[in-house]
Amino acid sequence: MKLFRFGEVGKEKPGVLMPDGLKIDVSGFGEDYSEEFFTNHGINRLKDWLQANFAKCPIVPVEARFGVPLYKPSKIICIGLNYRKHALETNAKIPTEPIIFFKSTTALCGANDDLIIPKNSEKTDWEVELAVVIGKKASYVSESEAMDYVLGYALHNDYSERAFQIERGGQWVKGKSCDTFAPLGPFIATKDEIPNPNNLPLWLKVNGKMVQNSNTSDMIFYVPFLVSYISQFMTLLPGDIISTGTPEGVGLGMNPPTYLKAGDIVELGIEGLGTSRQVAKNYK
Repeated sequence: MKLFRFGEVGKEKPGVLMPDGLKIDVSGFGEDYSEEFFTNHGINRLKDWLQANFAKCPIVPVEARFGVPLYKPSKIICIGLNYRKHALETNAKIPTEPIIFFKSTTALCGANDDLIIPKNSEKTDWEVELAVVIGKKASYVSESEAMDYVLGYALHNDYSERAFQIERGGQWVKGKSCDTFAPLGPFIATKDEIPNPNNLPLWLKVNGKMVQNSNTSDMIFYVPFLVSYISQFMTLLPGDIISTGTPEGVGLGMNPPTYLKAGDIVELGIEGLGTSRQVAKNYK
């Protein structure tokens, strides 16, 4: 299944993207895509409900806004320097263990919402990433069992303010957590839709120019290892997001470094997970 949420900010409703591309409103099911929904086998219950109620479901208007495709996840866990070529372009050592940091959930926004360049920002950068969505509570999970805890995947742009991240305190969270710095979606594809998350083309363009064009096969640490590894240090809850890192081609790695300014258009995609588009605007 492909799950999305649509509508005005704060008033989103759940929807399902059908195999033929039809978007249907499933708010009649009575549940949003929340931790409770995933905990209580919501996907299977929604499938059963759809079989009986599909004909009654309204069609979502083509122009409807895509919202964040799940409701209030408890955390966004990010992996730094997880692509070999990206580590090299930033003059960093290849990690021997995953580098973990958090991104505030208040950074989440819809896939095509505007990117708001933060107040006093001069180095806002882009990062196309594969996001993994957890489907059930995970703690001390083995790598061989890890995929049992994965619900599905989504497209994520891990926007980063490099001065906030690198130059102001030596830790990454505040450079990653500004409002609109985590456009997610347009949808979550359940894992049966993506047979191998470790071999997916992904790309990003700025103003029509391809700047990132890679494959998740270049990841240093693959999805099962990451889920297992993180679960050794914290409990993962249904709906939690793991963003698995970005490939080479970020603005920080260019010569000279290049950053976003108002009016720039960022487009990105991952095979099987759709595309998104953000227009950069200054904070007001």
